[in-house]
Amino acid sequence: MLLEAPVYKELFGAIEIYEVQKVIKLDTQTRDVGSFTVKNIPREDIYNILEDIAIVVPMKNEKLQLVDGVLKAIPHQCPIILVSNSKREGPNLFKQEVDLVKHFYNLTHSKVLMVHQKDAGIAKAFQELGYTDILDEKGTIRSGKGEGMLIGILLAKSLGAKYVGFVDADNYIPGSVNEYVKDYAAGFLMNETDYGMVRLSWRHKPKVGKRGLYFRKWGRVSEITNRYMNALIGEGTNFETSIIVTGNAGEHAMTIKLAEMMPFSTGYSIEPFELAFLFERFGVWENIEEYKEVYNQGIEIFQIETLNPHLHEEKGKEHVADMILSSLGVIYHSKLASNRLKEQILEDLKLHGILKEGEEPPKPRIMRPIEVIDADKWMKIVEDNAETLFKFEV
Repeated sequence: MLLEAPVYKELFGAIEIYEVQKVIKLDTQTRDVGSFTVKNIPREDIYNILEDIAIVVPMKNEKLQLVDGVLKAIPHQCPIILVSNSKREGPNLFKQEVDLVKHFYNLTHSKVLMVHQKDAGIAKAFQELGYTDILDEKGTIRSGKGEGMLIGILLAKSLGAKYVGFVDADNYIPGSVNEYVKDYAAGFLMNETDYGMVRLSWRHKPKVGKRGLYFRKWGRVSEITNRYMNALIGEGTNFETSIIVTGNAGEHAMTIKLAEMMPFSTGYSIEPFELAFLFERFGVWENIEEYKEVYNQGIEIFQIETLNPHLHEEKGKEHVADMILSSLGVIYHSKLASNRLKEQILEDLKLHGILKEGEEPPKPRIMRPIEVIDADKWMKIVEDNAETLFKFEV
């Protein structure tokens, strides 16, 4: 793979944030490029690292045709982890998903782990190990993308994966999913620390209009989140920046070592919260002994612009408003945010009709890092008690 070389980066405490790198060519074999402006990641290096990257696919009542395409597009070497929160009655969509995965496995013999997010056996595993952050007042696992991703990370850790990546299940272009995973691999091959993250920026996000497809560069949510995320960095460094272009990157990946030490927020605030937490905790040189190894190695954040566009299921205006509110709520409640920045956020939310006068965006609900959970014990309890855990492996 040929990428623009990661020439420019910004330093924020122990964090290195690289400027977006565009994909120039998806597949290359030679190691000799002869250009300082181009980074070459040979094909064989990418394929060698794929088996260490577990791909988590959170899903809820998605079209089976889309899920089928996503599964078939994930490179064969990667373990696939499906965490479903789909209906189990009236109709039983989860059963249809299981049948789809069984058929997929019979055809491909890909390694797949599948579970339902609301499985009582998973809730029991969390309860017995004293991790109630993910449970509601009834002791069941809350609905939400963030909760599904956290379960996926634990499953990836139990498999011994070194990296965990996420892809959405509602993608209309299977080939783009294949690229996403290889972009993750390229990012990890450039990474020089145990604490690395790769976040993808879509080349275009097409919309269907009266004159056909219109290839937009940014979605509305991304525009707003990126602007305020960059403002948050400016609050911490006193230097204005435009470095962040992946504030809402649903397609992103990280090393397991980074994933297990990070707290996660619930629902759709999870992607911007990842950045906000890193900026707050490691953007300053304080309490270094608590995370001495992280400070010694540093954290690298790569942003890669895909070659493929991203065409996904439209969820409606209400969904967009919820994402904007959740994303800006993360920034609004960050300890880095000044009163001036908070006022700007409130004005913007009122202007877009998302908040009324006197209201504030909700504070994100935070789940502790999974490093407090013994992944092997958790997995053993899940295997002994879960009704919806399916393992497909050769």
